[in-house]
Amino acid sequence: MNHRNNHGGAEAQRKSDFSETQRARSAQSKNDFLFSGFSFAPFAPSALKKSFLLLCASVPLWFALEAAQADERYDALRRRMVEEVARMAALTAAETGRTKLDAKVMAALARVPRHQFVPSGQAPYAYENRPLPIGHGQTISQPYIVALMTDLLEVKPGHKVLEVGTGSGYQAAVLAEMSAQVFTIEIIEPLGRTADERLKRLGYRQVRVRLGDGYYGWPEEAPFDAIIVTAAASHIPPSLVRQLKPGARMVIPVGAPFLTQHLMLVRKNAEGTVESRQILPVRFVPLVGGH
Repeated sequence: MNHRNNHGGAEAQRKSDFSETQRARSAQSKNDFLFSGFSFAPFAPSALKKSFLLLCASVPLWFALEAAQADERYDALRRRMVEEVARMAALTAAETGRTKLDAKVMAALARVPRHQFVPSGQAPYAYENRPLPIGHGQTISQPYIVALMTDLLEVKPGHKVLEVGTGSGYQAAVLAEMSAQVFTIEIIEPLGRTADERLKRLGYRQVRVRLGDGYYGWPEEAPFDAIIVTAAASHIPPSLVRQLKPGARMVIPVGAPFLTQHLMLVRKNAEGTVESRQILPVRFVPLVGGH
């Protein structure tokens, strides 16, 4: 009898111990589950909480450091691009009549983040001195050509400048850095809308983007102090000449698609007559539209 009672007491104790163990495991499982679901219940391990909080705090810092390092890399690449443009300007002086480009143009080129104006896949090449594809069969112009065309316009602060062919918005941004009021027209709707959003996001509020056929200009805003055309026309559009102020300039590539084209400088003198001269051979995408 006593043996049976002792055996029963031992059995009861084992059951009690087993129940306590099960409850402890259940509580630990719940604790682990809650912590893995990012619930900081009072019973979550304090050391793990601290580690997790430190990790969360370090993630934004890591991204900020990565962004800062990327900006530094792009700044260095942009400086090298500007140096390359200066060297090319010296090499083409015999054709352009300019041994070097205006310092204000070069400074504008140095400020515009070209990598923001190309598709992400092209960003590693953004500061190479060459054109790059931007989609829809269009390109962003070679930095040297952007600088040369801007220089030929002789833009002054406050000038009203018409651009035909917005593309990604890079040329408009360079003109805006020259403190010009820029009116730019793009016929390809997705490019125009994206460029408008990009320019606003980057703070170029003095640029107005319109969707339409740039061959006919922007009559409501005419006359302009300067006009720049970033696609090759078969001839100089009379509608654009009419929208030039007396004494104003237009820079435009002229020639047949995929054949020899020439960058032309057009001047409208005080009497309203027009003179033009070839600057150098170029290769541009064709000007498209209803004309």
